[in-house]
Amino acid sequence: MRTVLVTGPGGSGRTTLAAASALAAARAGRRTLLVTTDPVPGLPAPDGPAPAEAVDGLHHVRTDSAAHFRAELVALQDRASGVLDLLGANRLDAEELTELPGSGQLALLHTLHRAAAGDWATEYDVLVVDLPPLADALALLALPGQLRRYLRRLLPPERQAARALRPMLAQIAGVPMPAQWLYEAAARKDTELAAVEALLQDRATTVRLVAEPGPAAEDALGRARTGLALHGLRVDTLVANRLLPRHSADPWFADLAARQDKCLDHWRQGPAPLTEVPHLGRDPRTPEDLGLLGADCAPDERIPGPADDPWWTEDTRGEPGDEGVLTWCLPLPGAVKENLRLVRRGDELLLTAGEFHRVLRLESALRRCTVAGAALTDGVLRVRFVPDPGLWPRTR
Repeated sequence: MRTVLVTGPGGSGRTTLAAASALAAARAGRRTLLVTTDPVPGLPAPDGPAPAEAVDGLHHVRTDSAAHFRAELVALQDRASGVLDLLGANRLDAEELTELPGSGQLALLHTLHRAAAGDWATEYDVLVVDLPPLADALALLALPGQLRRYLRRLLPPERQAARALRPMLAQIAGVPMPAQWLYEAAARKDTELAAVEALLQDRATTVRLVAEPGPAAEDALGRARTGLALHGLRVDTLVANRLLPRHSADPWFADLAARQDKCLDHWRQGPAPLTEVPHLGRDPRTPEDLGLLGADCAPDERIPGPADDPWWTEDTRGEPGDEGVLTWCLPLPGAVKENLRLVRRGDELLLTAGEFHRVLRLESALRRCTVAGAALTDGVLRVRFVPDPGLWPRTR
């Protein structure tokens, strides 16, 4: 399934362009699902949590964070009912629950799981997801990996103490042992997060950036390039939205158009293809308006091949003058040397690039090496590893 994640600075029109991209894919004959958290101008609002047909070939689903939060908490109370009753706890009714901060992100991840590995996975050819504004979107895209790491550290399956004794202890106590349902819940959540993480890492998944040309958008996009690269996410296109007519008799509009042109000249030199979308002169209100905006926004059917791997390892062992070094190369466009921090901890590499942070699990060969140094050159961080004689197979 081809997946397009749409984001951009707040107020850039990303929701509208996500809908326009999805509509263009549907009109090209591909079964398309549009996932949003906000209403979409020009499309009927879906009724309920299941996808509803908006136009021919295009289905639309909106995440309901409040309903998802209530359902999850009620289900958690039901699974832990024995323990709660033993403690004399008073349960909360769904009607009295108010969602907490962060529930929106978890609801969207749940929707992505249903699209990636749930009951919708085989029904669509194209998935278009309207993500939150750029900074929040980067945090959301990092969340599945972070949560899985926390679960593995806090509830490691291989350390489930007295697993064989729990059924017997449960019979004696008359209630399920807390560790049992806790580990079961963690395993279910890990499976769900793993499916979302696989979707984000799939070669058929790309990010589409939507921005209105201007200094603020240029700064936001510059910072985002580092965060996207750190998480191995590919940008398929940069959509310059709400472009004004270039030849206006009104001096005020002509000045604004000139400023947009200056920004566009810089964007055209960037690494991502540029798509220009003119201002309609009004807010989009119908599918026809979305069709005008999305005329050049249909998601490319091309799936990046092996040559587009975001990270790679250079093996120079055996070359003249080489000391047996493996180099792990991580492109980090826009990164500044002074803002980089690198820490090796066991089988993981803790990497901080400015405001972005990620814990990377090392490949099998690199786990048997020690870090010999790192350097940032031409936007690529090269981490040098030297084989550990105590762990690397010896040759005669």
